[in-house]
Amino acid sequence: MCTALSFTNHAHYFGRNLDLEGSFGEGVTIAPRRLNWNFRMEKSLANHQAMIGMAIIKNGMPLFYDAVNENGLCAAGLNFPKNAVYLQQIKGKINLAPFEFIPYLLLACSNLAEARSLLENINLVNLPFGDGLPVTPLHWLIADRSASIVAEPTKDGLKIYENPVGVLTNNPPFPVQLQRLNDFINLSPYEPVNRFAESLSLTSYSRGMGAIGLPGDSSSPSRFVRAAFARANCICPPDEQQNVANFFHILQNVAMIRGCVRLNDSLCEETVYSSCCNTDSGIYYYTSYSNQNLCAVDLHRANLDADSPSFYPLNRNFHAFFDN
Repeated sequence: MCTALSFTNHAHYFGRNLDLEGSFGEGVTIAPRRLNWNFRMEKSLANHQAMIGMAIIKNGMPLFYDAVNENGLCAAGLNFPKNAVYLQQIKGKINLAPFEFIPYLLLACSNLAEARSLLENINLVNLPFGDGLPVTPLHWLIADRSASIVAEPTKDGLKIYENPVGVLTNNPPFPVQLQRLNDFINLSPYEPVNRFAESLSLTSYSRGMGAIGLPGDSSSPSRFVRAAFARANCICPPDEQQNVANFFHILQNVAMIRGCVRLNDSLCEETVYSSCCNTDSGIYYYTSYSNQNLCAVDLHRANLDADSPSFYPLNRNFHAFFDN
């Protein structure tokens, strides 16, 4: 289970929580312009845009969980079990394995308008990366500073939805998630007004009662509502420090605490990492479950004309700053 988020406040910010029962050795990865991408069913690309994101490296190639290219187009893949449908190869379409979707899109497109056009011709094929890495059911949040969309693979092909809330979690499908927000139309960041009965002297006795009814559990639908409410109502000055801080506060509000979502007696979900990338500057910030100190990798400090990726392992070491 995961939560992805996009918002613009002087700069554009994009990131996510990765919620899993364990780590696969991921790290912040920079794919430079001359990295040769060999796609299984499409022509390889050797000269393209650079990108930064979280990935694992297999056979010298990054498998991105989320990424941002140097023009500010970004995408994140989230688990979409029992709903994602991958098809057979279709002649005349751009046929991609699910693990190729993020790099192909971000290498080929500079903005969301170009992405929308390309997505009309993409067919996602039921093809695993290899042994030990089976096909993962996914859907994607795709954004730039102008807007965001959701791409969901179905039996009828890849469906594209406009995303006015800039949030994506997991199941159910996105249109259902969006429709469900109507159930919470009464929520407000302001103090409530007595509409229960004019004959009763009802008053609020605590701050925050305007949002009574906001779901607090860890399910995908509840995280969607909670993140959408926080994103829509958060306020911060238009500067880097405050924007990044607010972004992580929203993600922390939907994060997984180890032991609270158990898969069995030995496995439970946790937020392996939380990320926030300033897509204008190319700075990728993150925290990990054990290390809540902010770490950062700058896309433009790497050699973007190299032919092999740069990999920065996730910093998991607990560290505290003592003030005495």
